[in-house]
Amino acid sequence: MQNVVGVYFPKAGKLEYYSPQSFDLSEAQYVVVESTRGIEMGYIKYGPLNVADEDVTLPLKHIIRVATEADKAQFEQNEQDAEAAFDICKTVIDQLKLDMRLVNCEYILDKSKVIFNFTSDDRVDFRKLVKILAQKLKTRIELRQIGVRDEAKLLGGIGPCGRSLCCSTFLGDFEPVSIKMAKDQNLSLNPTKISGACGRLMCCLKYENDHYEEARAQLPDVGEAVVTPDGQGEVVGLNILDISMQVKIEGVEQPLEYKMEELEALK
Repeated sequence: MQNVVGVYFPKAGKLEYYSPQSFDLSEAQYVVVESTRGIEMGYIKYGPLNVADEDVTLPLKHIIRVATEADKAQFEQNEQDAEAAFDICKTVIDQLKLDMRLVNCEYILDKSKVIFNFTSDDRVDFRKLVKILAQKLKTRIELRQIGVRDEAKLLGGIGPCGRSLCCSTFLGDFEPVSIKMAKDQNLSLNPTKISGACGRLMCCLKYENDHYEEARAQLPDVGEAVVTPDGQGEVVGLNILDISMQVKIEGVEQPLEYKMEELEALK
């Protein structure tokens, strides 16, 4: 078993796991760590937790220190400097007439690197842009081309449900979502109904998909003949939520509804 804490980086929208070492840590506490992007400050979102070895990627990185007031002040200063760097980068992009849309900008805690995230429909040759930014900002420059789902995650917003976007609040990595999930849940296939703020299929289609697949596997197909307490009939409709079906029986005007367990009992 490994003792771990989940550290969340709000600006990047990322959650990573670290060994707490001997620090007495609690949720919502700010810490300084060496993440995949460099020295960063994040807050404890989960933990400390005991996790099986096979469920974590070893070796775990360690918490460097609990964030001090100086770290927090530096973080706030970095936020202000990032706004200025964002404006500079946007101006240079316009001057170079590059086909890219700047999404956000972030300095890591020790200011040894500044990260720019952007979207574009095509690959962009930004070597000249990097050279100019390095001269103006006097630090390492990293430009990352991200997708529209990552853009929504970074910028946040309100979903069709009226709540904050799942990706910008609690989702970690994106999971594949397919149109088949919408079909299995008998949802309208109108793109405006099943698309999120990013324009892609809504992540929440995945949430109940396993239940629908399990329930659907128990039910017969529409058009299949079944034996009911009222005689043999043909399945004309399914209700996956309560695992029932509508059956048209010869001589009966309206389809009758049966639970799957009722038909199983006949067998």
